[in-house]
Amino acid sequence: MTEIDRILRDFRTNEMVRMDRRVIDIVSATQYMIGHDRPFSVISGFRSQRTNDALRRRTQGVAKKSYHIKGMAMDLRMNGTSVETIANIGDALGCGGVGRYSTANFVHLDSGPVRQWGR
Repeated sequence: MTEIDRILRDFRTNEMVRMDRRVIDIVSATQYMIGHDRPFSVISGFRSQRTNDALRRRTQGVAKKSYHIKGMAMDLRMNGTSVETIANIGDALGCGGVGRYSTANFVHLDSGPVRQWGR
């Protein structure tokens, strides 16, 4: 699990936190339901407050109190799998937040309250 935390660190600042194991389980279950032989590309795992603030200044849709800051979220994509397919599986799991970012080709999955956006 320490290696997972290292991989999901804030690559901009090199800061690392202990990722919420529930988000790891959510992503793992999503991958399994798609076909466990296909890897996800992780765009963002943990984000430091500094990184999140910088992204908020230049990108619309970055939450001020993002679950990325808490180590509870991942933004990801999978080659050959649509945003809608990944998000629909996330919705079916009913385990946390699911955000669809179709124009940027990624899905946000988190271990916070159950909710959806970007439909």
